[in-house]
Amino acid sequence: MRKYQLSQHFLKSPKLAGFLIGHSNIKKRDTVIDIGAGSGVITAALARRCKHVIAIEPDHETAELLRKHVAKLENVTIVEQDFLEYELPEGEYKIFANPPFHLSSAILHKLNEATNRPTAIYLILQKQFALKLLNNDRHYTSQLGKQLFVHYAPRIRLPLRPEYFTPPPAVPTVLLELKHRDII
Repeated sequence: MRKYQLSQHFLKSPKLAGFLIGHSNIKKRDTVIDIGAGSGVITAALARRCKHVIAIEPDHETAELLRKHVAKLENVTIVEQDFLEYELPEGEYKIFANPPFHLSSAILHKLNEATNRPTAIYLILQKQFALKLLNNDRHYTSQLGKQLFVHYAPRIRLPLRPEYFTPPPAVPTVLLELKHRDII
């Protein structure tokens, strides 16, 4: 169930989630965090591709739906908590998520300022915001983009179509990749 105040735009299809994950460097041995897991479309697709998924969903009703959808998946841990208050795990981990758009900046600040940064970040974001995170001459680079560039190599992996989501976002969206410079 979508809640408008949470700026949620859920991926419609598990097949599409699998396709997007296929454009990442997520491997069978990885631990991956899904921020704003919703009903579990991305979570379930990640569970088939990696060792462990930590699905973070702050909304109680949505978390209950998530529990039902992934109940049979043994490699999924559900955390009913605001990601911005969540303590990041020790060891290597990656991020693959479709977070609420209004939290994109705060999420990236948290990940970049963490003592244990993720080795790769894949986020579905508003295209205009994502362009400001790229360090190039073609677009304005925001302060956050400059801060991320110290640790990460950013690039837009794919443009996404509005019909991939329910409800369709009113703005263009993309899949942004941030690979940690230590592992490139």
